[in-house]
Amino acid sequence: MNNKITIRRLPTGVPGLDQLLGGGLPEFSFNLIAGTPGSGKTTLAHQIMFSLAAPDNRALFFTVLGEPALKMLRYQQQFTFFDHSKINQSIRFVNLSTELLEGDFDRVLARIATELKEYEPSLVFVDSFRSVVHSAESEGRNVLDLQRFVQQLGMQMTSWQATTFMIGEYLASESESSPVFTVADGILWLSQNLHRNSMVRKMQVVKMRGQSQAPGLHTFRIGDAGLRVFPRAIVQPNQAVGPAPAGLTDRVSMGVAGLDEMLGGGLPAGYSLLALGPSGSGKTILATAFLAEGVRCGEPGVIAAFEKSPSQLLNNRLHALVSAGQVGVIDTRSLDLSIDETLHDMIRMIDRMQAKRVVIDSLSGFELALAPEFSEDFRGSLYRMVAELTSKGVTILMTSELEDRYTDLRVSPGGSAFLADAILVQRYVEIAGQLKRIFSIIKVRGSDHSKDIRMFDISAEGIEIGERLSDYDGIMTGHPRANS
Repeated sequence: MNNKITIRRLPTGVPGLDQLLGGGLPEFSFNLIAGTPGSGKTTLAHQIMFSLAAPDNRALFFTVLGEPALKMLRYQQQFTFFDHSKINQSIRFVNLSTELLEGDFDRVLARIATELKEYEPSLVFVDSFRSVVHSAESEGRNVLDLQRFVQQLGMQMTSWQATTFMIGEYLASESESSPVFTVADGILWLSQNLHRNSMVRKMQVVKMRGQSQAPGLHTFRIGDAGLRVFPRAIVQPNQAVGPAPAGLTDRVSMGVAGLDEMLGGGLPAGYSLLALGPSGSGKTILATAFLAEGVRCGEPGVIAAFEKSPSQLLNNRLHALVSAGQVGVIDTRSLDLSIDETLHDMIRMIDRMQAKRVVIDSLSGFELALAPEFSEDFRGSLYRMVAELTSKGVTILMTSELEDRYTDLRVSPGGSAFLADAILVQRYVEIAGQLKRIFSIIKVRGSDHSKDIRMFDISAEGIEIGERLSDYDGIMTGHPRANS
């Protein structure tokens, strides 16, 4: 006979948080929301409370020596999750400052017990719990007394079958010595870091008993609707950048006459293509042709623009596709981005449009738009992003700025070329006193491809591929003959 107990998981109502927790908060668990001042602890607690509170699932919010309840509510009601109709109906606020100032832990417990019996809540919040710790320290109370108080409080909450949240400002060093960290079933750690001129907020699930949680630090933002968490993309052991070899049988057309033939019959579906070239070499025009061809073949697309605003990016051809809802545009011009936040927006649009093609224009602009803290691990974060996108079966075209030194060939700016299943390089060359455009296919993983270096031009119709460059040696040494 199976006597295994199933613990119900409560949805938090915070976008992205349930995924971090492993499916939600365990019912009747004793949780700690901790972190530095201003990191969003009280806002997170209120967002969870207003999401879960209902007439048959009431919430009790205790305030202690932190900010007064009226002041707290004055600011919390600015968020869209705040519901005035729930105050005093499904949510009740109780101030414990009088009992706590007297330093009598037993009286604090007695007051909490009285409120619990009268209100019979399913959710209990204490903000700021660290005020209890400060009170004990200022009164010279023994650490054992404090630990006993915390343990009794935890048992009291669980005996009333309440899901409990303690909110407090802690330093990282205190997590090793504070008894509440030992007693808690779940610990959420919030932080905000100033890196140069960028402010970055992150969240970590330090502990969540009985269920698997997402490891590491995860970015979150606080907006008008409260907190939104962007879970960090994690590459699974069986998940790699690039599709299985069987995917080579399915090819997608690039929309440029002659280019599919050079790629060996088109770009394998689910591949990532990196188009490298200096400014003005035609990378964005290639991306436009790629998306337009996808629409023609019944494959909607998404483009994330990091260097140009949507109005600058949308030429007449692409503007018509966007207006018709066949191509979605993600405006990523704002700075202090995280890759996980951008990936979240892209996946949401991909799912909504059932997109099959994605353009990232460009990796150079993407790295510039990232907050400095994220740009330091750009290669690793980008690897996770490409793996997540290709696992959804989309075909990706990424562009990247490449300095053209004319006398040498570099195909891995910032070490990002290893991500790509295929690489196309666009360059300039001087012939007869004019700058001409040339391009070549550097690799197509698992497939044969053309080794030619070809001339190309850009007209009102797009990219036009010309003849093979016959004077190969002269071009590569930077001294082409005038009659070439």
